[in-house]
Amino acid sequence: MTDGRAEERTLVLLRHAKAEQPAGDAPDVERRLTARGHADAAAAGAWLARHGLLPEVVLCSASRRTRQTWHDVAMGMTGSPPEGGPTGSSPVVRYEATAYEAHPQELLALVRAAEPAARTVLLIAHNPGISLLAALLDPERADPEGLRTTEAVVHRTATPWAELAPGGAGIVDRHTARG
Repeated sequence: MTDGRAEERTLVLLRHAKAEQPAGDAPDVERRLTARGHADAAAAGAWLARHGLLPEVVLCSASRRTRQTWHDVAMGMTGSPPEGGPTGSSPVVRYEATAYEAHPQELLALVRAAEPAARTVLLIAHNPGISLLAALLDPERADPEGLRTTEAVVHRTATPWAELAPGGAGIVDRHTARG
């Protein structure tokens, strides 16, 4: 007999943490996290670790604020005091330039290209695309207000990544991290 959960896949969608306001003529893609953003991202990592949501694959927008979010999430997952939590093996991390200002279908294409054997994938991206992807995957349970900064939405599916389709991954949990 097979355990149905053995085939289950988890997709965690995470909106980047709080970033600085745009400054003059500096490119938006170079915006940094605020001090609160760094703390919130570390808290998100601790929450993921406490809930056994350690990713095997991380798909991360190549913008500065998403890369910084991932760095702080990874630090939070290590179990550094005071958060506590299990550590896991290092995930495969792919920085994806196409995730910046991506539409939900473009983000879905990134997820579909994830390593087939991965059971947990973390996607770190921007609004409105990340919120629209959550709604595309589970229109019934998605928050109509969208994801807040450093909010994680956990989707589950038995479908292989390459076959993931709209409506194909139900929301099972969500958490807005604050450090």
